[in-house]
Amino acid sequence: MRQIAIYGKGGIGKSTTTQNTLAALAELGKKIMLVGCDPKSDSTRLILGGKSQETVLNSVKEMGQENVTEEDVFKIGFGGIRCVESGGPEPGVGCAGRGIITSITTLEQLGSYERELDYVFYDVLGDVVCGGFAMPIREAYAKEIYIVCSGELMALYAANNICKGVLKFANSGGVRIGGLICNSRNVDNEKDMVDAFAKKLGTRMIYFIPRDNVVQRAEIKRQTVIEFDKNCAQADVYRQLATSIEENDMFVIPKPMTMQALEDHMMEYGFMEEYERTTDRKNAAA
Repeated sequence: MRQIAIYGKGGIGKSTTTQNTLAALAELGKKIMLVGCDPKSDSTRLILGGKSQETVLNSVKEMGQENVTEEDVFKIGFGGIRCVESGGPEPGVGCAGRGIITSITTLEQLGSYERELDYVFYDVLGDVVCGGFAMPIREAYAKEIYIVCSGELMALYAANNICKGVLKFANSGGVRIGGLICNSRNVDNEKDMVDAFAKKLGTRMIYFIPRDNVVQRAEIKRQTVIEFDKNCAQADVYRQLATSIEENDMFVIPKPMTMQALEDHMMEYGFMEEYERTTDRKNAAA
């Protein structure tokens, strides 16, 4: 059983990328458990066709951990994927990472990890700034880490911070970076920039996902792209990403960059130069 966590800056498309990739793995006949680790509890929405799901944290709060069953916290979605949402406290109250800690503890108690599974995926919110969000790394529940990013500065900044978290626990837990997944925002020189950034971290860009409006159309229908339109080009993109993960054998301890080095990297790939050229053209036209 492979244990994988998907991290990335908030709003980068991490949950969308995760669910579409899992749909492609399910197409291959893989048996998968998806553990949503976002307090918004939306990590399984597309796999479940928008069906609401009781969170582990709420179930434990209402019934007590010893009384919770798998039927209380699991729903089966597209391709037989077993879905669970960890949940979190009300906004402004308590630690958001508490839901992850409670969820993993409860799943262990229920023997959910002992089932015949090919993959366990954790969809984890944003940056590694809280002990709860770092738990899949710290406690070695996830051995492979993939980071969803783009060519934007803050997305790369978050990816770099996540690598710092992996580095901290690499020796004690055996966790490794499996690669970066670039979810394109059509930034200047984006593919080359992220590819070079990955190499500087000691890893690689495992896949580049081009922008396609079919992703948003599928989300409106509360479906993965493969369920929405299995013959479209973007469905094949997620199949190729799934295959890249399935066949990946490059797992590394990352080498995080300093903030100065990261800013220099952005400059190296002409980010400001292109902005200044565009500004000059606009000023000339005016």
